[in-house]
Amino acid sequence: MKTEKKTSEKSSNKSLKKSLKRAAKKSWKEKLNDSKDLPRVINLNAEAEKRWGGKTMVIPAPIEVDAVMKTVKKGKVITINDIRKQLSEKHSTETACPITTGIFAWIASHAAEEERKGGKKKITPYWRTIKSTGELNEKYPGGILAHKRALQAEGHEIVKKGKKYKVVK
Repeated sequence: MKTEKKTSEKSSNKSLKKSLKRAAKKSWKEKLNDSKDLPRVINLNAEAEKRWGGKTMVIPAPIEVDAVMKTVKKGKVITINDIRKQLSEKHSTETACPITTGIFAWIASHAAEEERKGGKKKITPYWRTIKSTGELNEKYPGGILAHKRALQAEGHEIVKKGKKYKVVK
């Protein structure tokens, strides 16, 4: 793991977005396993510290996010913030990047569906990962309806609040 000083997380996010664009021709599984120079710990400036809640932030590797998602048992859910907390503890930082954690959860979901289509039975249970607000993720394979069905099949109650669907705790 590399540690480097940055005055802002913006340059890091820009390079990540460029990397993701270049990776467009890769399979989801290849994207999941392509960690590049991640995980990486960065020091945040005062503005970023206020925004993200800490002086140090880990930018996790995609496979690390997937590994946390794989630990969620049937009948349980985990939020992106819960994943971030586990990752920040693992890397001894005050926070984990919410943007990359969300992007990597999305990649993990599509990699899991790619594996299912390839005949694999035991895949990452991505449907058990919900947004930090408790909402279902419309960007997962099959959209909101597929996410809703998968959670209901495991006994979760889903309610509609406005245009959003949430898991009832």
